[in-house]
Amino acid sequence: MKLIGAGFGRTGTMSQKAALEQIGFGPAFHMIDLVRDPAPLAYWQAAAAGEKVDWKAAMEGWESTVDWPGCTFWEEMAETWPDVPILLSVRDPEAWYRSCLNSIHAAKEAALRGELQGGDEEGPSPETLGMINGLIWNGTFKGQFLEKSFAIDVFNKHNEYVKAKVPSERLLVWDIKEGWGPLCSFLGVPVPDTPMPHLNDTDSFRNMFGMPALAA
Repeated sequence: MKLIGAGFGRTGTMSQKAALEQIGFGPAFHMIDLVRDPAPLAYWQAAAAGEKVDWKAAMEGWESTVDWPGCTFWEEMAETWPDVPILLSVRDPEAWYRSCLNSIHAAKEAALRGELQGGDEEGPSPETLGMINGLIWNGTFKGQFLEKSFAIDVFNKHNEYVKAKVPSERLLVWDIKEGWGPLCSFLGVPVPDTPMPHLNDTDSFRNMFGMPALAA
């Protein structure tokens, strides 16, 4: 493991995944990888149930992690790999909430209704969807994600907790809009001569899973 992502999903994590893989910190594990291949699901189900997990086995074959479900267990991973840097990806809270509401939360609702079909990506398996619901929507957000102020408070408190717990020399607090510079400086690698990846915005996400575009 070379880097542990502590930032919530919808903070540019798909772009981070691509960026990390470009600069030698991949493969980077992201929720989309679990949706595409649920083979490691048992580890995440166990972690979500509060069971002790062998994180080295769970993350075998991966060199970094971003997004959920990994960000929920960043602290356990940080203890497993005590010398590995921590990346806290951040975003304007209002923009973050709007993005979550219109992408991953909307996809969860569509999947529960059996309507997540017709896109380039298959929706999560029922078992994966169950883990996602338990861990994120009923766990992190305690079934209250639609209460905007509550959800944003959870987001802000998570970020403040990470910043309080991780020594500054081990932590990068990074908004992807800042570009390659802070990330590459923190990781000690050259800045690529290509633009920072920009992937998986709300419209792209909805299209990927066959969801209708939002009204203009």
